[in-house]
Amino acid sequence: MNTRLKKKTEIKSACQSTPLRIAIDSGGTFTDCVWLAPRHAQNRRTPGTPLQDSTLQILKVFSTPADPAQAIADAVSKIAGDAQEIVVLHGTTVGTNTLLQRKGARVAFVTTKGFEDSIEIGRQQRPKLYDFFFEKDPALSPAELRFGVDERMSAEGIVLRAPSPESLQTLAAQIAAQEPQAIALSLLFSFANPQNEKAVVSALAALNLPLSVSHQILPEFREYERASTVLVNAYLQPVMQSYLQKLQQKAGAGSRRQARIFVMQSSGGITALATAAEQPVRTVLSGPAGGVVGAAAVAKRSGFDRIITFDMGGTSSDVALIDGQPTTTNEADVAGLPVRVPVLDIHTVGAGGGSLARFDAGGALRVGPESAGADPGPICYGKGERPTVTDANLLLGRLPADQFLGGDFQLDVPRTQKIVTQWLRKSHSSLSPEEFAAGVVRVVNANMEKAIRVVSIERGHDPRQFSLVAFGGAGAMHACELAHALRIPRVIVPAYPGALSALGILISDVVKDYSRTILLRLAPRKTFSAQLDPIFAELKRNIAAELKKEDWQGSAVFEPSCDIRYRGQGYELNLPYSANVLKRFHAEHKRRYGYSSPERDLEIVTVRMRGRVASPEKLSRLRIQEEQGRLKSSSQMVHFAGRRYKTQIIPRSSIQQGRRYRGPAIITEYSATTVIPPGLKYQKDRAGNLLIEL
Repeated sequence: MNTRLKKKTEIKSACQSTPLRIAIDSGGTFTDCVWLAPRHAQNRRTPGTPLQDSTLQILKVFSTPADPAQAIADAVSKIAGDAQEIVVLHGTTVGTNTLLQRKGARVAFVTTKGFEDSIEIGRQQRPKLYDFFFEKDPALSPAELRFGVDERMSAEGIVLRAPSPESLQTLAAQIAAQEPQAIALSLLFSFANPQNEKAVVSALAALNLPLSVSHQILPEFREYERASTVLVNAYLQPVMQSYLQKLQQKAGAGSRRQARIFVMQSSGGITALATAAEQPVRTVLSGPAGGVVGAAAVAKRSGFDRIITFDMGGTSSDVALIDGQPTTTNEADVAGLPVRVPVLDIHTVGAGGGSLARFDAGGALRVGPESAGADPGPICYGKGERPTVTDANLLLGRLPADQFLGGDFQLDVPRTQKIVTQWLRKSHSSLSPEEFAAGVVRVVNANMEKAIRVVSIERGHDPRQFSLVAFGGAGAMHACELAHALRIPRVIVPAYPGALSALGILISDVVKDYSRTILLRLAPRKTFSAQLDPIFAELKRNIAAELKKEDWQGSAVFEPSCDIRYRGQGYELNLPYSANVLKRFHAEHKRRYGYSSPERDLEIVTVRMRGRVASPEKLSRLRIQEEQGRLKSSSQMVHFAGRRYKTQIIPRSSIQQGRRYRGPAIITEYSATTVIPPGLKYQKDRAGNLLIEL
């Protein structure tokens, strides 16, 4: 197999950056790279290069799941050439996969005495209410590694009992005897006053172990969620530190070049490598966050700011709703564990191009969440033995075998037909390969349709008022059918859709998030600025100091917000902070829940501050210049809704801007394939995006 996959799309850029900047998104099947480099210098940007000579280039290589850093190192060596200095902006799935596979560190959990088992008790919520045989996953810290500190802090931040030096000395000895790899520390009400927690930190410092501390990571109320977040951070810390250290070594291996690495956070912003290693919990949705940022930017270029993003990769599909700009949430659950740091509001399902098909005990067809990944991959890649969604699309004619990855990779149709036929026979199915493939597509579409309903209809949004932005390697193959099922009027397929997450990482700003729980009670029409302004000022100073410490260049923009609820409620709404924030809270509460109570007392629960330093790369300054490469126009028979249609196969570079076309059509390009069913009209707009009207 030819795994050295060449770039097929270039974008002229008018932005300037001295080092070679490479954005890399590691996925389950492919590792996607985009980078800025001057045309005349073979992938190298030199100081003083004229802006008009810069181009954005794309490379896709197969991922190496056993060692994700290896695929990145291979890609960097192909891209960087003899560049002396490179900047790698990395979206990683290491944290997510570590949680899913439960392969993290051996963690000691330290909390207030009497609360050691809180991380196992949780909230007493049953994920599967009617499953009598459901078994809850064990806590990340086993019982023998949970330790209680004899201390107590009041909810108002008053020290009721301080830990004695003798008890802390004993605690350190007990922890050392268990030989943990990391420590998670979360004392009761430490967000109100961290004094006792700081005393424990001092006592445990001599153990020389990675230490995750709650008042530093999440100074907010809700003890279980705070403890879970800190425990997740400690669980990931040694793994992420080892991975990032290995990545930095491999990125500069074999040359004298200097490699600086920055990591994409789940909140949609870049952070320094040291911060990501210290707080890896902030990277658990790193890759999908890049896709949301990229989708919002490309849709805005076409004049759309109300979109639903649909990112279908090899292992999963990620969807998010954007009404104006991407929003974050502090109520994410990852692998069944509460994670309360800011993350972009993304919903994920185990449905991707590599998702495996199977028949359950009752004979019903199921697809996912298990995936073939990059190794062995789908049958048509040459190694897999079990049918996947990609194989189904190939059998239906929706994936031209000779134009995959710009023609650099030949899909094996005879092998796919033979193995799928044998697999159906072994499964005692009477379906033909084509009927089976059509069923696979219908099932996986139903799974992804449910995900889109979660972020739209179930949250009070009408999908008919949004456009669906489809990207990822497989997103544009299924988007039109999903849009039709949900009555979404328009599908937008951006340029280079298969690498949009990497592009989103490239253009992402530097972001720092700070928060603090205050529980401020307000009567109707009561003023509150005197209480909040000093707290926001302190959070702003903390962010400015951290940005200065990491040597970020450029002025920071600060975005204050606060979590508000009616007194007596259990959950809050987050709104940007301003003089009329309470009025906007009543309006948003009515939109979300159908009612508001302006005469009811309110509580400002948590205040938040986001600091943002703009990226030197701006999508608004890029214009597309596509290359056709080996892709050629042709036609073939394709299955749509149980019928076969003669369908044109058109290289994306052949589509003329502004001209209206009509489906059926298969649009091919280097990073993805777009499937347009019969009767739908489509065109390429001035921004280079494909607009498909339903």
